[in-house]
Formats: sequence, C-alpha cells, structure tokens
Amino acid sequence: MFLPIANGGWIVSNTTPPLDGGWAQNRDAAIAAEQAGFDFAMAMGKWRGFGGQTDHWGASLEAVTLLAGIAPLTSRIKLWATMHAILFNPVVAAKMIATLDQISGGRAGLNIVAGAFQGEFAQMGAWDETLTHDTRYDLAQEWTQIIKLLWSEPRVDFHGKHFDLTDCVCEPKPVSQPRLICAGMSPRGFDFSVREADGCFIGGHTEDETRAASLRAKELASSMGKIIRTYAMVTVVWADTDAAAETKAASYRDGLDEGAVAGMLESYGATANAMTARAQGAFMTQAAIGAPATVAEKIEQFVRHCELDGLMFVFDDYPSGLAMAGREILPRLRAVWP
Repeated sequence: MFLPIANGGWIVSNTTPPLDGGWAQNRDAAIAAEQAGFDFAMAMGKWRGFGGQTDHWGASLEAVTLLAGIAPLTSRIKLWATMHAILFNPVVAAKMIATLDQISGGRAGLNIVAGAFQGEFAQMGAWDETLTHDTRYDLAQEWTQIIKLLWSEPRVDFHGKHFDLTDCVCEPKPVSQPRLICAGMSPRGFDFSVREADGCFIGGHTEDETRAASLRAKELASSMGKIIRTYAMVTVVWADTDAAAETKAASYRDGLDEGAVAGMLESYGATANAMTARAQGAFMTQAAIGAPATVAEKIEQFVRHCELDGLMFVFDDYPSGLAMAGREILPRLRAVWP
C-alpha cells in the first residue's frame, strides 16, 4: 500500500476525496493496511509539488521520519521508506534506515531513487549540473553498495568516483537486512534496479508493456544469477455497483487539474512517461474501477497477465478502500498466489 504522504494522492483532480498528506491520514492508513492484511506500506520522498489548482504533491511529510512514527503503532506490516541518493550521504542514509529497522523490529525497507527532478533539488542547492541521467545512477550504485557494506561489515573503506570512506563505521546494524527496491525504467535505471535491489517497480503505457518489463527484469536478473521481484501500481476506485464506480471515476476525470499535469510534465523535462501520460486522464497509475467483485477480478487478471510478484495499491478513499480490499481482494489474490 502506497501511503498518502503527499496531498492529492495518485489522482490529479480537484474532485477526489481530500488527501492532505498529513500525519493523521497516514497513521490511520498504515494501521488500517495492517489490519486489512497488507504486507507493506511505502512512503515516497517528495520535496516540491506540481502546482496547479490543487498544488498537487505540494505538501508532504518526510518518509523515514513518518515511518518511524508509524512503527510503534504497528506490529507486522513492512515499512519501506524512500531516499534520494543525490540528497542523502550514504552513511547517514544507512544509519537512518538501520534506526528505522531497530524501531520497527526488523520491518524496514529502502526505496532508492537516483533523483530526477531538477526543480526539487535546485531549490535547495542540491542539483549537480555535471551529473547526467546515467551518471546519477552511477552515483546511486556506489551509494547502494556503501549502504550494503555498512549494514554487514564492522568497518568500511570505499574509494569510488562519487564517495570516499575511510575506516567508516555504522552501528548498530539493522535487526535484519532491509529489502531494497527501486523504480528505474530507463535502460540504465533498469539495470541498476535489477542489479542492486531485491525488487523493482515497473510500469508501462499498456498492460502488455508492463508484462514485457516484468519479464525483462526477471530475465536480466537470471543472467546475473539472482532473483528479482517485480511490482506494479494500481489505483482502486470502488462503489456498490460498477455503474456507481464508473460515475465516481468520471467525476475525477472531469475534475482534472490541468495545471498540475503541466507542472508534472515540466518536472519530467516535458517528456511523457507512463505515469504522466495517465495523469492527463487524472489517474497516475493503472486503475481498477467497479464493484468489489469486479475490482478483484480486474486486479487478478492484471497480476496474472503481467506476471507480477506483488502489487502496490493506492485508493481514492483510503479508509473505505483499504477495508474493502482486505475483505474482497487480498483473500482472492492469496488463494491464487499464497
């Protein structure tokens, strides 16, 4: 479950139920997700929104701090925090995630982002113009390798192009080795995700493209002598009947915040990817719309067709959506993929 850590969530519209990105909504969503039987809750890292009428993603909490607050309120669900390699020193990042893992009793995970949005980082003087897209992933690869060493070795020496460590220590270690995930979809980002992470988030303009990405990740991992888990995202919009759910979805599309979509495209360098292309129709991810049984069937077919190992849910309305998913969707998925 993707926590609603930034206002507006994953539907770029002024007609959705309000998501303010605040503590109470995130706390309640995490507790509800655990009660519903979800395996993990993930918090993204966002430092500047997209503007528009809704100032989409303009207000957000910090991921590691948020999850450290959620950890004592939960007991089972995994807590995955997002960190940007170009923003956090790897020793600091290793210590922060190890701390989260200690607080949560071994439930921490790390979502690694190389850092792609110039405006987010330039505003704080953290954007390096000399780094290209691919060299940001070179930096992220060193960053990740350092973190792995700090979590497993008593002292670390590392002399790379981007980082230099001498007799570096990071104690205490995590309770258990945190799982690493990434969502790079460019050729270099894809290679980094499969090479360094335990799981990768994938996507595509169509279900067939998502399937192809999932299979490509698994084949690349196999050639490296490892196994990778693939995940995709889905937005759930439900109502008692299919017609009522479609009416809700239509109202969200009618409320499209075109200014926020323009800001999103600008942040991506005016290049549309699968997320921004969908956002032009208000939904930023694959959407499952309908009555509970319809939604469950659509999601089962999506996971099966794309040969995914997991799915990250987002909702237009988190309280009702999480409760419904716990009753209607997760049991059905686990009957197929125990």
